This record gives sequence, structure tokens and C-alpha cells, in this order.
Amino acid sequence: MNAPIPARMRVLRLYDVDRLVVEEADVPHPSAGELLVRTRASGICSGDLMDWYVRRKAPLVLGHEPAGEVVALGAEVEGFQIGDRVALHHHAPCFVCEQCRRGAYVHCSTWRTSKLVPGGIAEYILVPRENLGDALRVPASLSFDAASMTEPLACVVKSLRRGGVSETSRVLVIGLGAMGLLHVTAAKARGADVFGVDFDAWRRERAVALCADAAWAPGDIAAHAHAPFDVVIVGPGSPQAWTAGIEACASGGTVVLFTPTREGVEVAVDGCSLYLREISLVPSYSAGPNDMREALRLLADGVVKPEQIVTDRVTIDGAAQAYARMREGGRTLKTIVVFA
Repeated sequence: MNAPIPARMRVLRLYDVDRLVVEEADVPHPSAGELLVRTRASGICSGDLMDWYVRRKAPLVLGHEPAGEVVALGAEVEGFQIGDRVALHHHAPCFVCEQCRRGAYVHCSTWRTSKLVPGGIAEYILVPRENLGDALRVPASLSFDAASMTEPLACVVKSLRRGGVSETSRVLVIGLGAMGLLHVTAAKARGADVFGVDFDAWRRERAVALCADAAWAPGDIAAHAHAPFDVVIVGPGSPQAWTAGIEACASGGTVVLFTPTREGVEVAVDGCSLYLREISLVPSYSAGPNDMREALRLLADGVVKPEQIVTDRVTIDGAAQAYARMREGGRTLKTIVVFA
């Protein structure tokens, strides 16, 4: 027998990057076409560590990487039932507009306006009708920890796809935090030769222990890289990282810009060099339903495992402190908030 659904729940609300508060809120009730999900695990995204990015959305219930189980169905819901284990995307496209028809899901107007209610780090989540198109049923063999990594891994899947990474690629990943290590693992799974760059020696060692062919400090690339990199994944959203990625890329290669710079920041590029070397600059923003499904398959097949990336598992009471540790960097890579 299913446990009764309470009237109130706990959520983690962000007012600023140094003010995250556990608060009570009403448990939402599903209307027609909607699901209510009891959250079992929800990751803290590295993108939510960018102060300029989250401040423009604050206050908000933090988190958009949840997994849980369906506990209530609104009328007219098809394809789901109570007890289903699900991984959720905070946005979902309409699937019928011009942008969707050409596979540019993140530019669909429905994708941009749809969202989970109230957010990922909450004891219960309402999945609106629009979001059902990117709510995935999770196999029983997959832990909720792993299922909560579907969305971040989907962003990596899209990044590698847009970069054209294949078994013949030599890939350089700049920045070896959680998303960088996911890039290393997923690119290696495609058969590529994969190398990493980071200022932190511990992160470099972790990348090599995971599966990277080598990892260097930023100043050591030229001394150790004896062949060019045809795909460079730039993790940090800084002009310096973007410039370093362009410099490290082989002629005719692709630089994937995985993280935006702060709004209004200009990046100086030598246009003549870029042109003559035929470097492709490819931004990669979030992920679509196709990427979510591939990411879930990689997790279900054990290609990517939580223990490779996750360094902290906390309850909601420890989430604010874990968020602060992630902002400090170092040996806190990825935090998952777990719900009893």
C-alpha cells in the first residue's frame, strides 16, 4: 500500500549563492495530464554554481536533476502509473514546431517555458503536462543516484554529438570537474583518445584513474601533446579558457563551448587565424529528449557509474553546505541530495 501524500514538504530555496534555506511548502496536486513524483535523488548542477546565472532567477527552489517515483496521476495521463521510477528533465519541447522538427529542441518556445514545479531539490515534484515528453521511466536495475545523473550526462552526450566525437577523434577536455569527467568517460566510451587539462593535480589524477590517456596542467599542453586535438571541449565559461581551447585545436577541428561566459563579456578572437585554420566554434546548451534517452542507456549499461563522479551524498539538511563546498572546488566534484 502506498504511503499517504502529506500536505506539506521541505524544499531547498536559493536566495543567493551564500543563502540557501530549507523551507516548507505545499505539496502540489496534479491536474489533468500531470504527475506527482516523490523525489528520491537530485543532483546539484555545476551550472547552478555560477553566481550571475542563478542570481537572475533567484529566489528559486534549487535543482533540476531529479529522479524519483510516481505517487499520483492526474486524469488523462498515459504511459505512466503509480510506482514508476522516473528520471526527469526540467524542460521539454513540443515536438511539432519548426525548431523541434530540425532537432533544435532547446530553441523550442515550449522547451524554454516548461519547468518542473517547484524544482528538483524538493520532497515532491509536479511534472506538468508539457514535461511528460521528457520524463523517462527508469529500469529497476538502475539506482536513483544513477538515474539523477541522466540530465547532466545528456548535456555531455549532446556536447560530444555537436563536436562530432568518434573513435578516430583526439579529444582535449579543458576543466576536469564533474562535467569534465563525464566528458572524459563518455568520449572514451565512443573510442576516442581523450586527454584532460586542469589546474588541480588531484582532478588530473582522478581523470587518468578514470580512463583519460593523460592529463596536464594548462602550461604543460605544448610540451606533452605530440599530436593535435581535433575536438576540444571547453568546460569553464571564461575568455581565457575559450582562447586556450582555440589555441589547442588542430586546423580543421572543432571547439565545443560547453559553458557560457558571464553576460556582456566579450571574447577577443584572432579572426584571420580562426579563418585560415578553419576552426569551428560550436556552443552546446543543455540537452534534448534524444540526448536524455542516450544518457539513460549509458547509465543503464554501466558505461557511466555514479561512483566515478559523485563525491558527496547528503540529505536536504546538508545541501547548503555541500553547495558551498562545490563552489570552493577542490575535491568536491558532484553532490547528490538523497531523500529517505
